[in-house]
Amino acid sequence: MRKYWSSFTDVIFKNPAATDTVKVDHEKQQQDSHVGSKDENIDRGNWTNKREYMLSMIGYAVGLGNVWRFPYLAYKNGGGAFLIPYVIMLAVAGIPLFFLESSFGQFCSQGPVNVWRALPIFQGVGVAMVLVSTLVGIYYNVIIAYSLYYMFASFQSPLPWSDCFYWSNSNCSLTPREVCNITLAANWSEPVIIANMTLWENETCPKEDITSIPVQSPSEQYWDLVALQRSSGLDETGPVVWHLALCLLLGWLLIAAALYKGIKSSGKVVYFTATFPYVVLLILLIRGVTLEGARDGIEFYIGSQSNLTKLGEAEVWRDAATQIFYSLSVAWGGVTALSSYNKFHNNVFKDALTVCLTNCGTSVFAGFAIFSILGHMAHVYGKPVSEVAQAGFGLAFIAYPDALSKLPISPLWSILFFFMLLTLGLDSQFAGIEVISTCLQDAFPERFKSKRSIISVGTCAILFLLGLPCVTQAGIYWVTLMDQFCAGFVLLIAALLELVGVFYFYGGNRFIKDIEMMIGTRSSLFWLWWRACWFFITPAVITVILVWSLLTFRPPSYGTVQYPAWGVALGWCMIAFCLIWIPLVAIWKILCAQGNPWQRMCAVCSPVEGWGPYLEVHRGERYADGQRYYRENSLHLPDNNVYHISNHLTRL
Repeated sequence: MRKYWSSFTDVIFKNPAATDTVKVDHEKQQQDSHVGSKDENIDRGNWTNKREYMLSMIGYAVGLGNVWRFPYLAYKNGGGAFLIPYVIMLAVAGIPLFFLESSFGQFCSQGPVNVWRALPIFQGVGVAMVLVSTLVGIYYNVIIAYSLYYMFASFQSPLPWSDCFYWSNSNCSLTPREVCNITLAANWSEPVIIANMTLWENETCPKEDITSIPVQSPSEQYWDLVALQRSSGLDETGPVVWHLALCLLLGWLLIAAALYKGIKSSGKVVYFTATFPYVVLLILLIRGVTLEGARDGIEFYIGSQSNLTKLGEAEVWRDAATQIFYSLSVAWGGVTALSSYNKFHNNVFKDALTVCLTNCGTSVFAGFAIFSILGHMAHVYGKPVSEVAQAGFGLAFIAYPDALSKLPISPLWSILFFFMLLTLGLDSQFAGIEVISTCLQDAFPERFKSKRSIISVGTCAILFLLGLPCVTQAGIYWVTLMDQFCAGFVLLIAALLELVGVFYFYGGNRFIKDIEMMIGTRSSLFWLWWRACWFFITPAVITVILVWSLLTFRPPSYGTVQYPAWGVALGWCMIAFCLIWIPLVAIWKILCAQGNPWQRMCAVCSPVEGWGPYLEVHRGERYADGQRYYRENSLHLPDNNVYHISNHLTRL
């Protein structure tokens, strides 16, 4: 037991550094399934080519939020006017953070935990990123399971949610129900149900006597009663919904198969999963704009009904910043992990710019495909678009399926849509699981080097078991709870500390010189904007979002169902579980350092010995003799607090 506990503490608390053993015989190096013969880094492996890296990054950044959240936010916050704060926040927060993380990972060829060998006191930030990626991976794959179930359910005609079939209850209706309170006698009255102001006994019901009865659409009841079999609340767990459990298992099997050989296998899968959503969105857009009412939907989304006065509302700017932050998947560890497999001299700046612009362009493009069909749905129901537009689960599994059921050959469009959601979710999950695998491999390179397949499959199996509570009858409440807490405050705090650590402790000028070692020297004018963002603008934006989110926090709810107090407390506990490692690791590093308190602080706020590019050939004059360089420029941690990695072609 002591042996396993020691291994666990090695992952969290020890700093990896290189041994002095250098082997230059390439043919004697053990070749593994995750390492190719043309790889620059034969210890960790590299992307087979640039296309696989770019598609993986785009697939990671472009997720479900681009389809089911951004279009709704644009419509809600002034339509086309929302693009103004959206683009501004992309420039001042999104791209700088993405550029930072991808540069950080590529420079040292390490995952989100080991990159903090540059600043040991902040290594807990990397641990928090890994933990939040793990928690998000648990419930995110449940959403993939929902998509799989709906995709399979679409292989029937008519679609099962197109009408009130045997599974529905008396509250299900395709048309609104209204009650006409008509007096039948002097002393009593009887409510009579009418539809669309029809005549009753040759008389039309006066408007003042009409009362609407709340009803549910077939798609809403199908989601609640059939797909989820939803219970009354978080307190009522209920049994496992087995069709969702099987879909969850299938989802994890797909991910395990794609990651069986790490980036070497997932890099091939993304050729399809990263490009197919664009094909489907284009097909849906072409079909959507030919439908009656599509113009109304597009006008509502981003057309002439844009409201520039909305720009004066602070909430619009917060929504824009929040959407940019979460859409690009920064502070999750995935950007750092994926970029760590790049070759050293890859142009990371151009890649970051391309991925960020592609991600935001996809959000805008997806909005046209979504709202053109929602406009047709509003036309069919005779309602304004505002009454059918929803976000999140309501859009993906209620409103849009309802709209698709109104189209000719509706099963075809439904299959395409949910298959698109499946591929969007899988791409994001690939990177999330890669974060865990990369950190384990970096911590124990000799032990796990030839066992990449076992790590991937084992991780997927464990997360599948942990996700089973999310496919019970109360599963949707757990998914909503984890989404609101895990994917919120932790990411904001981690991103803020990341900026503070790199640019105020490690040194902004030093980091810029590190980037120039990879992409070449740039003019001071080029770096002027990035310095302004990294040192002040981006931290200020994140701080405002964080403070505002805390001040405007509302307990989570699902529709009209409120969460119990213990559920909200559990959500805060999940946040605490992720963040507690930041001070714990910092304290541990300080205790393990030597000297007086000031010397200890200097030691943990300086790079460890051997910090720098992974391969000796890339270290250059700045890092050619790492021990001498850092002995002269910093107080480093003692040898007994350094975790040794055996790297045969380099000394870290």
